[in-house]
Amino acid sequence: MKFQLTEEQQRLRDEVRQYAQDEIRPQAIELDQAEEHPTEILNELSDRGYTGITIPETYGGMGEGMVELALIIEELAAALMPVAGAVALHLGVAEAIQRFGTDEQRDTYLPSMASYDTVGVLGMSEQNAGSNKLEMETTAKREGDEWVLNGHKQWLTNFQGGDYVLTYAKTGPESERPHNITAFLVSTDRFDVEKVWDTLGSQTVKSPRGVLRDVRVPDRQRVGEVGEAYVQRAKLQTGVNVPARGVGLARAALDDTVAYTSQREQFDHPIGDFQGVKWKVGEMAQRVDTARLLTLRAADRADRGYDTTREFSMAKVSATQAAVDNANEAMQLHGGIGYTTETHVERYLRDARLLTIAGGPNEGHKDTVAESVYADHPRWDSNYDRDI
Repeated sequence: MKFQLTEEQQRLRDEVRQYAQDEIRPQAIELDQAEEHPTEILNELSDRGYTGITIPETYGGMGEGMVELALIIEELAAALMPVAGAVALHLGVAEAIQRFGTDEQRDTYLPSMASYDTVGVLGMSEQNAGSNKLEMETTAKREGDEWVLNGHKQWLTNFQGGDYVLTYAKTGPESERPHNITAFLVSTDRFDVEKVWDTLGSQTVKSPRGVLRDVRVPDRQRVGEVGEAYVQRAKLQTGVNVPARGVGLARAALDDTVAYTSQREQFDHPIGDFQGVKWKVGEMAQRVDTARLLTLRAADRADRGYDTTREFSMAKVSATQAAVDNANEAMQLHGGIGYTTETHVERYLRDARLLTIAGGPNEGHKDTVAESVYADHPRWDSNYDRDI
């Protein structure tokens, strides 16, 4: 199958790339070193409509699909990865409201989320519920028309400047899991911030730990059916943003390396003339293309209504590992200067390491791919034609 972007998709990609490279990248090192939230950048992205790219036009968004999301996230990540993460996680909350919320919730929240006047935060992970979210300890007990929430949420990306946390909590006994988890929209001011971590990377958008103590939430803030939030979450598609961020970082590392090795001279030659360097750059390019193709395949299948479990996991593993490998290679080929904050490459490496963990650790996604392979194996015969 020949996969080719439409003219509209190419135009969108090029517009975001120009903005990201002209306006975001020149600020990236300073923002990262100062650990300064990119508020002005996110406001500009909202003015351009990108913070509502997957929100339907009915609610003021651009109404685009997962391919378009992957394209803009790659471009933003290539300039400053935490910006891409902030936009993507916000849109993930919007997707949950759009797909599983009530008409009143869609009318209330989606227009202001499209304009970024309301910012979404994901509240899923906990101290003892990382890879296995079913181990979460946060509870919600119903009292009349209200729910009383107790517990905590960890890695609350977008909390700074955020408005509502899509908070997952147990509402049923263990014997009913996974049908015992429900989602609620909880105002950020109802959380007590317990800890803001100093992290290796993603310095500009912090992900603190927040605690809920007897917080009362009206039932109208419940998103989706009681007990079905965990199962419904598996149907969301905006998770393709994670491999897209990997593609962006891997490509940025490649671009910087090509530029540097083309002009850096040693032994009377640009170091890019040496075969050892050429081979490494070629491998970096191959990683980028492979990661991008797998990511766009997953996004395209999502837009066409196919199951993307296998394709997403393949893309996630490939793209996030490509980001780490390319960033590491970029630092090596830049030499000593690559180890300093004079260049972007040391930040690429720090930011890339997050992506093999975020969105589910790569080891879990490798299991998913292998399980899919074994499940499909009996059907691999002369008549088998998997739609790619």
